[in-house]
Amino acid sequence: MWDYTEKVKDHFLNPRNVGEIENPDGVGEVGSLACGDALRLTFKLDENKRIKDVKFKTFGCASAIASSSALTEIIKGMTLEEAEKVTNKDIADYLGGLPEEKMHCSVMGREALEAAIAHYRGQKPVKEDFEIVCKCFGVTDREIIKAVRENDLKTVDQVTYYTKAGGGCGQCHPKIEAIIEKVRKEMEKEAPPRKLEKKRLTNLQRIKLIEETLGREIIPALKADGGDLDLIDVEGNKVLVALRGKCSFCPSSGFTLKQYVETKLREFVSDDIEVEEVRP
Repeated sequence: MWDYTEKVKDHFLNPRNVGEIENPDGVGEVGSLACGDALRLTFKLDENKRIKDVKFKTFGCASAIASSSALTEIIKGMTLEEAEKVTNKDIADYLGGLPEEKMHCSVMGREALEAAIAHYRGQKPVKEDFEIVCKCFGVTDREIIKAVRENDLKTVDQVTYYTKAGGGCGQCHPKIEAIIEKVRKEMEKEAPPRKLEKKRLTNLQRIKLIEETLGREIIPALKADGGDLDLIDVEGNKVLVALRGKCSFCPSSGFTLKQYVETKLREFVSDDIEVEEVRP
């Protein structure tokens, strides 16, 4: 028994926008009865090129019906440019989540929308340009690559949950594994470098590290220009200091505090530190 949210149950038992639009602007058909799931999506645009009406017919499980119903509600009123940014995750999130084993239903909805938009634009599907990896369900390498990228998939089982690929005879598993490995390597190269998380400090450790950073990184540079700095107090993320020497009357002292002292403390201690000057 699948653990469905109340919203999934509602969209299954009371699906919205069921049917087919007469003389539609866009038509998208995905899946097949032989594979167990099929969806036909039709939409009509208004004078402002926004989706005025959208309907669906589907053959499938509760998740397929609920996902299709949710999709129609999401895209009503959108431009095609806005609608084509809707992902399968958006559909699942709208429903409060789907069992992972049923995520392919949300993917099917997104694919039907893509097909309908392509039909409106006069773009013919070019499935033959891609390799069919899973012959049991007719899933191409493009569909697997897209699912891996959009949903951060890591295993063959996850690919099966999201696309059905690999859910039949299993002969395509090695190919799926190779695609996952290749795509994830590409994603790692594309991802921005992650900032190293600073270790959570106790108050005493935080104060000690502030003192060490001031003594090692900041005060020597100030003294080299005839200035100096004293640590007065630490209140949470606020570091209270007093400027001495030339720094105490320098017109650029505010700049020095924010752009040099504060920046250095954020680099070596914590990203949320704020430096404030204490004047006598």
